[in-house]
Amino acid sequence: MPIELGIWKLGNKLEKVSFSAIESEQKLEDTLVQDISILSTGLMLIGRQIPTAQGKFIDLLAIDIEGNLSVIELKKDRTPREAVAQLLDYASWVHTLSYEDIINIYSDKNGGDEFEKGFANTFDGNPPDEINKELKLILVAAELDSSSERIINYLSDNFGVPINAMFFRYFKQGDSEYLTRTWLIDPQEVESNISKSTAKKGRELWSGQDFYVAYGVSENRSWEDAIKYGYISAGGGRWYTRTLESLTQGKRIFVCVPGTGYVGVGVVKETVMPASEFKVDVDGVLIPILKAPIHANYHSEYVDDLENSEYFVSVDWVKTVPIEQAFWEKGMYANQNTVTKLRNKFTLERLIQFFKLED
Repeated sequence: MPIELGIWKLGNKLEKVSFSAIESEQKLEDTLVQDISILSTGLMLIGRQIPTAQGKFIDLLAIDIEGNLSVIELKKDRTPREAVAQLLDYASWVHTLSYEDIINIYSDKNGGDEFEKGFANTFDGNPPDEINKELKLILVAAELDSSSERIINYLSDNFGVPINAMFFRYFKQGDSEYLTRTWLIDPQEVESNISKSTAKKGRELWSGQDFYVAYGVSENRSWEDAIKYGYISAGGGRWYTRTLESLTQGKRIFVCVPGTGYVGVGVVKETVMPASEFKVDVDGVLIPILKAPIHANYHSEYVDDLENSEYFVSVDWVKTVPIEQAFWEKGMYANQNTVTKLRNKFTLERLIQFFKLED
């Protein structure tokens, strides 16, 4: 069951802000079209009211930086189990869409705009060569009946179906309106369930815990600094920094200097923040990273530009080595993205042995 959310207005007298039903699914849809990140960061809207080959309409269709599609169905009131079947029906059609199909849908729903330009504007990079390899299903509702909840949990837990439900609460007080959200299943748990299922089909299992981090060393970034102050970072545009958002507290990272090899393993301590907010401990005093004794500039010229600023993730290091002792073997995993899931068994086995980890 999702956690029930309540809001109270503070003042001389505590006043609860009452929940009410949103006027229409249209208003909810308009809100999500305005900012799809309400559902999840790292999504780009392809379009709304997408007609399927069966003559039905998908409320919202979105894509992430890895080219994976999300099918989103909206219900403003309690959701009957038929909505889950409807979502699965949509998925059976969406998974057949080709690159060209998605380009055409995007153009049709965005006034003739080009998909590649929209992707580049959102993610600061080109779309991957292959898209729609994985699919996510999101049911958005005010409430979920017990039957639907059982079905969604059953499909996710036992078959790794990439399905989840997001509950929203609509609050209105005077002229102010508020929208809150709660997930039925922790999105990281859904990812883990998907990984277990795809492993049975021949794809390597993801632990739900381990991530690969590409740490580019240059005049903009120093590995010596990262070891000393406990962090990893990226900058120079949202293409490089957006994936840092997947590093939540407690996740394990394996850091690789591109073209050199793996240099460290650690556990995420705090989630991502821009250079203007990130502080490090210098002789027992927390000071801004750009004012600390450092060996690189960390895109300091963009410190007030959130698009191009350096972003930092605080890390508790488990083991690190200097760059000249970096570990690499032919066949190990590497990726151009700053952060990706590390599921390659060969690489993990070698890293666990090299860093002398217990698991």
